[in-house]
Amino acid sequence: MSIVVYLGDDAETRDWIALLAGLLPEFEIRDFDDPGDRAAVEYAVVWAPPAGGIARFPNLKAVVSIGAGVDHVLRDPDLPKHLPILRTTGPDMVQRLREYVALHVLAHHRDLAVTDAFQARAHWQQIVTPVAGGRRVGIMGMGQIARACARTLVSLGFDTAGWSRSGTSTEGVTPYAGPDGLPEFLARSEILVCLLPLTPETRDILNAATFARLPKGARLINAGRGGHLVEGDLLAALDSGQLAGATLDVFRTEPLPPDHPFWRHPSIRVTPHVASYIDPATGASVVAANIRSFQKTGTCEAIADPERGY
Repeated sequence: MSIVVYLGDDAETRDWIALLAGLLPEFEIRDFDDPGDRAAVEYAVVWAPPAGGIARFPNLKAVVSIGAGVDHVLRDPDLPKHLPILRTTGPDMVQRLREYVALHVLAHHRDLAVTDAFQARAHWQQIVTPVAGGRRVGIMGMGQIARACARTLVSLGFDTAGWSRSGTSTEGVTPYAGPDGLPEFLARSEILVCLLPLTPETRDILNAATFARLPKGARLINAGRGGHLVEGDLLAALDSGQLAGATLDVFRTEPLPPDHPFWRHPSIRVTPHVASYIDPATGASVVAANIRSFQKTGTCEAIADPERGY
């Protein structure tokens, strides 16, 4: 029995191989590109595997996504449709995203970009912002991790709403559902946080029409997927003043190319896909536990629904 690992970076892949070898001694852990006997491979632990790569292993039991999202696996046109996909989530990832969302909501709420610009000019000017209860935050996507982020914002006092396909609610968060609820949700969102999964329905959802429905001067935080954002529409909305700022953690092309305009735009803060970046030691322990569960029972709580895309 063997497991193959692919992260697209040789050093990271070697780290994960070493960790999984210690946690799953009953398996041989190998590099995706040096798998040995392909027929012996039962699990592929991957992030953004190459198209057609998964199909090379005829006896796979499951694909394991190193992360909560599975769109990077599903985009492979040759992916065998029968294969279960296991998501990697855990308390550390939830906590990291809670911290990220709270940090950047607070930064926009307190106009940190403005005070940063004042500091660069050695300009002393006090600005007044409302307390959190006077700021309306909207979260797009209300899965388990997003609900934890919403509860964190509520605990800080923010007037928080959540929008999802089904209108999932959590204590203290005003729910909105589906296409009919989206206009009202956007109209009240002074800070919009995207935590959606990437599906055919959500691709390009952060576009000119969406931005036009937000209050003038709204802010955007995208920690979902790069495919949610129409990049040119964001630049136009910032340059027109419809949006006052954006924090972006995910991009259509990663790493973000050095010549990309987002790097130097004065109203955009770029972070390199770290909102809930999973450290290898924690991630490997979650992956190992999920594989062991699946190996024993043929299922586990982490299985994604390919039809929904998450």
